[in-house]
Amino acid sequence: MTESSDRTRIAFVCVQNAGRSQMAFAFARREVAARGLDDVELLTGGTRPADHVHDEVVRAMDGVGIDISGRSPREIAFEETQASDYVITMGCSATDVCPAGWAGENRDWDLDDPDGKSPATVAAIRDEIERRVCDLIDKIEATD
Repeated sequence: MTESSDRTRIAFVCVQNAGRSQMAFAFARREVAARGLDDVELLTGGTRPADHVHDEVVRAMDGVGIDISGRSPREIAFEETQASDYVITMGCSATDVCPAGWAGENRDWDLDDPDGKSPATVAAIRDEIERRVCDLIDKIEATD
């Protein structure tokens, strides 16, 4: 946990913050709420955010009952990642967010970009993100 807080902070970071990191954030938010983990703080952002979340990502998440149509990509600040216990990148070379300054654990999930992909491909990426998010939340829950 970060020194400034007794909360565990997880940052999901991608370049555009319009696909993978938005899906990861949505799944993490669902898991944290379902498990009653009030001590987990979530954030997401990109180093060069897009104008909107990719339509195919919105549709894929809608397919599992999660509405992210109102979400907007946002820029993540260095200070936000620096204050995070876990910084999860999505395999999109978020080089603008240098891991040397991160206080916590970094994981690169190395996932394909769903932008422009077929519904079946986006669904497979979504399902892999869901699995990884659940594994991460399991780990965090076990250490609390």
